[in-house]
Amino acid sequence: MKPVLKLSLAALAVIAVAGVAYWLGAHGNRADSGAATVAAVQVKKEPKILYYRNPMGMPDTSDVPKQDSMGMDYIPVYEGEDEAAADGSTRIKISTEKVQKLGVKTAKAELRQLSHTVRAVGRIETDERRVYTISPKFEGWVEQLHVDATGDVVKAGQSLIEVYSPELISAQREYLIALQGVKAMQGATAEARGGMQELAQASLMRLKSWDIGDEDLRKLRETGEVKRTISYRSPVSGIVTEKAALKGMRFMPGETLYKIADLTSLWIIADVSEQESGLVRLGQAAKVRLDAYPGREFTSRVSYVYPTLNPQTRTTSVRLEIANAAGQLRPGMYAQVELAGLGSKGPVIAVPDTAVIYSGRREIVLVELTEGHYEAREVRLGARSDDYVEVTDGIGEGEKVVVSANFLIDAESNLKAAIAGFSQAEKDKPGNKPDPTQYKH
Repeated sequence: MKPVLKLSLAALAVIAVAGVAYWLGAHGNRADSGAATVAAVQVKKEPKILYYRNPMGMPDTSDVPKQDSMGMDYIPVYEGEDEAAADGSTRIKISTEKVQKLGVKTAKAELRQLSHTVRAVGRIETDERRVYTISPKFEGWVEQLHVDATGDVVKAGQSLIEVYSPELISAQREYLIALQGVKAMQGATAEARGGMQELAQASLMRLKSWDIGDEDLRKLRETGEVKRTISYRSPVSGIVTEKAALKGMRFMPGETLYKIADLTSLWIIADVSEQESGLVRLGQAAKVRLDAYPGREFTSRVSYVYPTLNPQTRTTSVRLEIANAAGQLRPGMYAQVELAGLGSKGPVIAVPDTAVIYSGRREIVLVELTEGHYEAREVRLGARSDDYVEVTDGIGEGEKVVVSANFLIDAESNLKAAIAGFSQAEKDKPGNKPDPTQYKH
């Protein structure tokens, strides 16, 4: 009996030890499992840092925390924030909270008929074809002034000055003698009469070539008296813009005594930028606004496009003609000119011009894939209107593009660094750093 009892007690001890070990093992595994679960939760709550980017948007990165030359901390970029698409374009992920904070707005790329209005600053000038110079073709003296001030209004045929000239007196006498000879030779042969008539005609043409008016010639024939002075008359109605004539002065042939301008029609010379000069056409309608008449609008048309470019201002001069029958417009006034826009040939895919980011070498737009997910795409631009620009390549109709806060997204995602990686050739240049997403922590 005693050996059997000892064996049973030994067996119970082994079973008890095994049970305690089992219980401890089971509870230990649960504890380990719980710790693993907590660790997993912590991993999910704390995304992995891929690299650190320059806080000023420069295209340099670091795999460890650091500061720039100004003492600013590099910004961590977490896993999933920047993604590279299969086609090599750059994708950006921003939290919904940050999207709202930045005030991101989007618009659809849609088919539109574009029309661009060319705006330019112009100045009113006198029509060069309506400026007349009063320059006697003979030597003489000014005896009397009938128009004695710059700015006076004159009518066509109005007497400007009374002039005395010995040459003019001799020419009058020759003409009267020739007329008397024609009358005296009424009964002479046809040859003699013809010769005298030619002499009279030559004397008359000499007076006309000196700009003696028909009215003065008629009086000369009727009275038969040689006048000591002859009136010099205005050839056109207009404004005296320059007066050099003085009473008693001597003048020589070709000397300018008056300049008279017809201001019933004026020119507007507008300076159009080099980029918009190709949009200007002859006959193009224009709207003109003047500071002197706020709220009023005048109409005009393009009459000439100058063939040269001003190298200092990079502008091309465009000439417009504008009616001024009422005399409201004055040479020297400044004008705001709007040339009617030339529309595109048909509807084109267009986006607001605020959607385009100009990097210097490329034009970029941010396309919204889903809320908080954006893709930076290089696009090609075409025609422009006042608020929209045509996109010939890069996006399709209906895609959403960022039109507000796109530059903030650019800074947030270090887009400048991403733009440098659009081309594989640039990536392979010596000195370029490797893709920071390849760093392993």
